[in-house]
Amino acid sequence: MHQYSQQEAAQPREESNVDLLTAATPSFSLIVWNDEVNTFEWVIETLIEICGHQQEQAEQCAMLIHSRGKYAVKNGDYETLKPMCDAITDRGIGATIEVFV
Repeated sequence: MHQYSQQEAAQPREESNVDLLTAATPSFSLIVWNDEVNTFEWVIETLIEICGHQQEQAEQCAMLIHSRGKYAVKNGDYETLKPMCDAITDRGIGATIEVFV
């Protein structure tokens, strides 16, 4: 067993600082919902233009949205995801923001 010196014990561990920061800062997911109205092409185009996805990534997300009913297409802070969510819904595609756990 490692014995900590007084100096080691007084200094915070870097890992615990990261853990505390992560615990205090919630992360969010931008969820896109499947529907029977929008085409794959429209969803793919939207993910490329609004979320900055590459073609292949957007295609994979569209398939997952279709097969699972919904899919988290992007993670991040609320302030970044909110305008994207609004732009997606403005295009007639269902989207929400949820807390990522």
